[in-house]
Amino acid sequence: MDTPIDMSFGFQRPFNFFFVRHGVTELNFRGLRCGGDLDVPLTDLGCDQAYLLAKQIQRMDLQLDRILCGSLIRVRQTALIISGVMGGLPIEIDPLLNERRIGDWNRRSIAETEELIASKIAPNGGETEEEFTTRIRGAVEHLGAHSGHRPLVVSSKGVGRVLNTLLGGEGRMAVANGEIVEFMVSLKQDGTPSLGVRRPSFV
Repeated sequence: MDTPIDMSFGFQRPFNFFFVRHGVTELNFRGLRCGGDLDVPLTDLGCDQAYLLAKQIQRMDLQLDRILCGSLIRVRQTALIISGVMGGLPIEIDPLLNERRIGDWNRRSIAETEELIASKIAPNGGETEEEFTTRIRGAVEHLGAHSGHRPLVVSSKGVGRVLNTLLGGEGRMAVANGEIVEFMVSLKQDGTPSLGVRRPSFV
């Protein structure tokens, strides 16, 4: 039986932040699993995606003032490209924002392992869904300290999915490589978060 998720973060006020999934890697392109325990770089296409996204963000004038990202190469490359285009936005690396470690599911096809993911079976050598969620919960607590700022979180698909769940969003969020999503966090009367999600349209 699953342990209930603790949704009380002690946030003092509503806040917004933006989330970006890193550019494409070779394994992403081939439809293979790539967890937080497999540190692979972006492809040339992934670098191009990050650059084009950064130029689009720049045109949208989102008033970002910092980047928070995980420690994996693909994520740091994406963050560095965006930072460079945005005039050197400061980058803060938080390993809690790394993708779920999936052990022997790495390099297996997404289609082959989708049922295993959905059934919440723990991979050999990896994290359980509960362990992953607990880790991302720690990242959310750190994120709350930036509620007076305009942060951009750069990470991976699974991290976006769990952030959405922890912050009170609906459904199973999926974010494409190089896509940006706005998270609008409000607070219920009991102090737990309620989430609005917007996928900005580029001009």
